Amino acid sequence: MIESIHAHRPTEEPAPSDSTRERIVAAAKAEFSRHGIAGARVDRIAKEARTSKERVYAYFRSKEMLYAFIVGRELAVVANATRMDPADLPGYAGRLFDYFTGHPEHFRLISWGRLELAEAAPSDPDDPTQAAVFHKIDQLREAQKAGQLDPAWDPVDVLALVNQIATAWSNQPELHPIAAEQARDPNAAARRAAVVDAVQRLFPAST
Repeated sequence: MIESIHAHRPTEEPAPSDSTRERIVAAAKAEFSRHGIAGARVDRIAKEARTSKERVYAYFRSKEMLYAFIVGRELAVVANATRMDPADLPGYAGRLFDYFTGHPEHFRLISWGRLELAEAAPSDPDDPTQAAVFHKIDQLREAQKAGQLDPAWDPVDVLALVNQIATAWSNQPELHPIAAEQARDPNAAARRAAVVDAVQRLFPAST
């Protein structure tokens, strides 16, 4: 349950150079990406990290706590790589497309939490996923006040639509082989151009 993620914190805050914790995090990231939260096994994570289950739980009190830590770190990486600019949402959509096309395992990692934890708790600003969303909504509101974005749109809808368009191809991997055979231009660049154009038509970049 998602409430267990926020009810507890790691029993200690290890130094950044703690290689055991970093091995645990790396192994867990791969495990969650492949199997989701429910399907992930702490014994497999411990084995891959060359440590014990007890050591894993010494750092992270539950599997959900471990997932929350990893996805929070991943969202920070995504935010840094994609840099949402409310005045240029088409550019932001292109960067999201690039990031998740290049890192499909990262998209799966984040998606598992959406599937398995989405209904587990109400709005919570301390949740790393929701905190990232709240920050972007605030950015969009400020852009509307500055005249950079049409104020007729609800910022929540803007964010949902841009994210959905930008990750359409990551969300539908079954379309990739079809596009390779049926699309007028089968190249990934054409898919990216379509994403950017769709967002531009909805939310033109401010000039």
